[in-house]
Amino acid sequence: MSKTVLIADDEPNIVISLEFLLEQAGYRVLVAHDGQEALEAIERQPPDLVLLDVMLPRLSGFDVCQKIRENPQWQHMRVVMLTAKGREVEVSKGLALGANAYITKPFSTQELLAQIGAQLAVE
Repeated sequence: MSKTVLIADDEPNIVISLEFLLEQAGYRVLVAHDGQEALEAIERQPPDLVLLDVMLPRLSGFDVCQKIRENPQWQHMRVVMLTAKGREVEVSKGLALGANAYITKPFSTQELLAQIGAQLAVE
C-alpha cells in the first residue's frame, strides 16, 4: 500500500510541482493551503508524512507541527518542514517543536524525495 503525504503550502506553483513529483514517485497526495486546513485534513485522514511550510495563512507551520506533536494519536506521523525560512533560529525552532527534518527552499527534488523516503522508512 502506498504511503500518504500531505502537502501544506499556500504557494500554488510549489503545490502543483510537489504533487506531481510525489505522485510520480508512487505516493498518495493530499493538499492543504493553510494551517487550519492542514489540521482538518490530518484529523480526517492522518497521512504518513506532512510536508509543512512555515509561512501559512491562519495557522503557521510551527503551530501545526506543535499541534501534531501534542496529539498522542499522531506521534507516528513524520513532519518535514519545507520552507524559505532557513535562518538557524527557525531551523532550531522547527526541530524543537518536533519536526523530523527541515529543508529550505529552493530545494533539490532528488534531495526532497530522498528525505521523504528516509523518513518513511523509519517507521
